[in-house]
Amino acid sequence: MSAPNARVHETSDQAALDRTTIAALPADNPFAAPSDLPYGLPRFADIREEHFRPAFEAGMAQHLAEVEAIASDPAPATFENTIEALERAGQLLHRVSTVFFERSSTDSNDFTDELEAEMSPRLTAHYDAITLDGRLFARIDAVAASLAERADLSDEARYLVERTRTDAILAGAALDEAGKTRLRELNTRLSELQTAFQRNLLADTTELALVVDDAAELEGLSEGEIAAAAADAAAQGLEGRYRIPLTLFTGHPKLASLANRETRRRLLEASLARGSRDNANDNRPVVLEMARLRAERAELLGFPNHSALIAADSTAGSPEAIAARLAELSAPAARNARAEAARLQALIDEQAAEHGEEPFPLEAWDWHFYTEQIRSRDYDLDTARLRPYFEAERVLRDGVFAAATGLYGIRFEERPDLVGHSDGTRVFEVLDEAGEPVGLYCLDLYARDSKRGGAWMMSFQQQNELLGEETVVINVLNVPRPAEGEPTLLTLDEVETLFHEFGHALHGLFAHVTYPSLAGTNVFRDFVEFPSQVNEMWMLHPDVLPGYARHHETGEALDPAVIDRLQSSAAFNEGFSTAEYLAASVLDQAWHTLSAEEARAVTDVAAFEAKALADAGLDLPAVPTRYSTTYFQHVFAGGYSAGYYGYIWSEVLDADTVEWFREHGGLRRENGQRFRERLLGVGGSKDPLEAYRDFRGRDAEIGPLLERRGLTA
Repeated sequence: MSAPNARVHETSDQAALDRTTIAALPADNPFAAPSDLPYGLPRFADIREEHFRPAFEAGMAQHLAEVEAIASDPAPATFENTIEALERAGQLLHRVSTVFFERSSTDSNDFTDELEAEMSPRLTAHYDAITLDGRLFARIDAVAASLAERADLSDEARYLVERTRTDAILAGAALDEAGKTRLRELNTRLSELQTAFQRNLLADTTELALVVDDAAELEGLSEGEIAAAAADAAAQGLEGRYRIPLTLFTGHPKLASLANRETRRRLLEASLARGSRDNANDNRPVVLEMARLRAERAELLGFPNHSALIAADSTAGSPEAIAARLAELSAPAARNARAEAARLQALIDEQAAEHGEEPFPLEAWDWHFYTEQIRSRDYDLDTARLRPYFEAERVLRDGVFAAATGLYGIRFEERPDLVGHSDGTRVFEVLDEAGEPVGLYCLDLYARDSKRGGAWMMSFQQQNELLGEETVVINVLNVPRPAEGEPTLLTLDEVETLFHEFGHALHGLFAHVTYPSLAGTNVFRDFVEFPSQVNEMWMLHPDVLPGYARHHETGEALDPAVIDRLQSSAAFNEGFSTAEYLAASVLDQAWHTLSAEEARAVTDVAAFEAKALADAGLDLPAVPTRYSTTYFQHVFAGGYSAGYYGYIWSEVLDADTVEWFREHGGLRRENGQRFRERLLGVGGSKDPLEAYRDFRGRDAEIGPLLERRGLTA
């Protein structure tokens, strides 16, 4: 019973629509039939705004008709006429949903905002009408009960039955009618609130972009960065001024370079203010209502809180296991962050004494600036000076792609004849060593005000044998666009992000399964980050980095000594990095371990957040949480509610896997093949920890993670 990437819904009386509605979708609507382009790439060049609404309407009607045929089938329930039939259903709706919700995330405008606000609750109700159909659940239950009689079914088919039944139960299929009615109301309202949160965040992020009048206020930035800020301001009608858009997370890359302390303060405080300014974009009431409704929904479904509901379908298993892991890491992370803060304060005091000035206490907006000075002084590293060596095209082709070729034997051919989902999106065909097709990889690199913050991967279509579909994946990033004629030079963090998101893309490209619901990255939320984190290891690998880290003007390779210093300083500032991440994870869990009664008692978002961080020992004034509540898109407008811990949970597997690669010779073709076949290639077709044991030969150990992050005693 797979749903599109963005879950949205429709009223139950939609079931009354018949096939005359379905036939009403004109054949010239690009969504009316599967795309005839290579690999099933959506026909983006033909898609116009007026195509979406009728495709949604027809898609919902068709899906309901297909499910009605399954639910009312007089024949006894079998795997083929129930589970497999559900896998075939809803293809039109999936086609339009994947394209629309990617467009609303990357190129939003009044049309997408209005249609999303309309369709999100309707689609939520649509999927509720299917999931909560008692006839359908009875058939799913019957198939599950008869599995012992079906020796002919594959392990993947059996796992699909298990997953389908579990998902249905967690979605409320076993509730009585009164419970289902209330659940529909809760789901519809939550989908409306999620859309409102995202809309508010995008608007406030755009409105709060830092604008300065004098280039002197941007001292420390390169000429190219200042020119880009001027061009950005001009594009907003602010000729003669300079504009720096905000990033999704609290900190901003330019805090490391800006020498003007007041400019740094303004930039960070603008970031922290998003969604909490008593204006039309205030997300505080949205969050409070979402927390209450999620808690109520969890209790309705038989769980003490939302986190327990989410953990029931994860590798962690329970909020208690999550809390134990976070507590295990929080104390040493806070200890290390305090030690790093003392080191930065000593530098501030030292510089003040040298200039005969009064020292000032370290503030959050100072951390990145003085961290870079420590990095330069003690490790002879200036990461800002590395940017000329990280030209985006070279990083992509001679770094990201080259590592994948070395490991997996695949190659990439750009397809300028194929149109991506937005201007500037590039499309690459991925082929294996024998020239056989693997899929399409799309890249949307640059930031724009119409694009939500952050970076992500999604699939427009995912390989599965049942429907004969091939894979089309996309990576979306938010790299600032350079001034006209200037090269795109990446920060070290942006290079890491590209490697990370490409790890997700590889997971999608290599997964080979039979059934759509198990395709690609359809795995537990606290496992999905694992393959992407593993792919980060190749960024600084000695067999990869020298190939792409070359000066964009001279072609000179980055000094090997600098590479050595980069690797030797890898644990530097890990106290800050770990503490800010754990603070966000703790905050996510705090909101989502509330009972319904406790959630109703919370009225002050800032006070709740402060107490949660203090209780965890992570109330560090100079280390703000990576995402504060009112702009925590992952958990209030995305799919990570009660699941943000998954990054560190997955990193246990990641660090252990990195050790395996080191033990077996690193970037070798046979190593990549093993990782591809036993882990990436299975997609969601088996239990992920079983797949990990098959790859590693044992369960993961936490030691490598503790050592990586400097959390050992």
